[in-house]
Amino acid sequence: MDVERQLNLLTRGCVDVVRRDELVSRLHRAVHAGRPLLVKAGFDPTAPDLHLGHTVLIRKMKQFQDLGHRVVFVVGDFTAMIGDPTGRSKTRPALSPQDIKRNADTYTAQLFKILDPARTELRPNSEWLIPLGAAGVMKLAARYNVAQMLERREFRDRYDTRQPIAIHEFLYPLAQAYDSVALEADVELGGTDQLFNLNVGRDIMPGYGLQPQVVMTTPLLEGLDGTDKMSKSLGNSVGVNDAPFDMFGKLMSISDTLMWRYYLLLTDLYDADIAELKSRVEARSLHPKEVKIDLARRVVRDFHGAAAAAAAATEFDRVHTRGDLPSELRIVALPLGAEQTLALTHVLVNAGLAASASDAGRKIRQGGVRLNGDRISDLHMRLSRAELPAVLQVGRQAVRLLAA
Repeated sequence: MDVERQLNLLTRGCVDVVRRDELVSRLHRAVHAGRPLLVKAGFDPTAPDLHLGHTVLIRKMKQFQDLGHRVVFVVGDFTAMIGDPTGRSKTRPALSPQDIKRNADTYTAQLFKILDPARTELRPNSEWLIPLGAAGVMKLAARYNVAQMLERREFRDRYDTRQPIAIHEFLYPLAQAYDSVALEADVELGGTDQLFNLNVGRDIMPGYGLQPQVVMTTPLLEGLDGTDKMSKSLGNSVGVNDAPFDMFGKLMSISDTLMWRYYLLLTDLYDADIAELKSRVEARSLHPKEVKIDLARRVVRDFHGAAAAAAAATEFDRVHTRGDLPSELRIVALPLGAEQTLALTHVLVNAGLAASASDAGRKIRQGGVRLNGDRISDLHMRLSRAELPAVLQVGRQAVRLLAA
């Protein structure tokens, strides 16, 4: 692909490109010299699961990879022990080496749902940061000053409000920057919240005799609520490892407005095609639900394959349009002896269909609870072993009850 077309594809959806002219120059050089660019991105394995917000950046890596460039995924096993201060109002708690390794193992398995494992280099940054040693760290630290560090909003806010800033937190952006030195990176990718860290890499590379890397940032994907960025802790995320039906259902829950953002950042559909879909929806010649179904199918297909995406769409229609029960119900085993009984309110809480006993009672009073299809109105109803197996349903959620 010629340089102009590469540039259009690679910068699509980016927030920052520092600097565009340098990227053009490097792409020309790569084409003429037949030497691919070295493109790096890193993730600290601070949690075991990736969600669709992480994949915005990984998809950008794949675009470079598909164009023949060399992609290096840096597993931040060393930097995870420091803790990225980005977005933090206080020092992160330290992770154990065991937690980091366990999380890193799950990251890589999920990563290869998008990237080609045969053409992806996985490099732990402990590989070069541990051998750097005390003398190397002192040399690295000497290349940046406190005033520069305080340009970072999080550090400045904490400094101004007299919140503690641990010295090792200043080392985080320097350690990430040294990753670029060790790899001699041409391009570093990161979320837009990582712009400060990525630019530190640009700043220090000339001091090591290297040309400063090009920095490219991708947007932070809003979660299902359309307000906060996607985060498992906020409960607004879609996990890469979510089952096809769950992933499909979550994507169908987003707003019609947020749908276009997901199309842009989570699919390969061309901008012109997205604009055409949007204009047809606005002209009311196409229902937004149909467009959202197409989005959900595309995303599920990327992670689970075409057959799973088609099955998830069929199941979603069966459950949410026709009101049928899911074809596969979650099993809940109840510890019931021959003469024992359990309060239905307790069973609802135990099955995850109610948040508390009072919530369970409210749902029964409102007529939202069914047992084997029959609406339940008795707040004091108890279940015995003889009544199992049974299907317990609250709204569109249902489980199959068995005796333990």
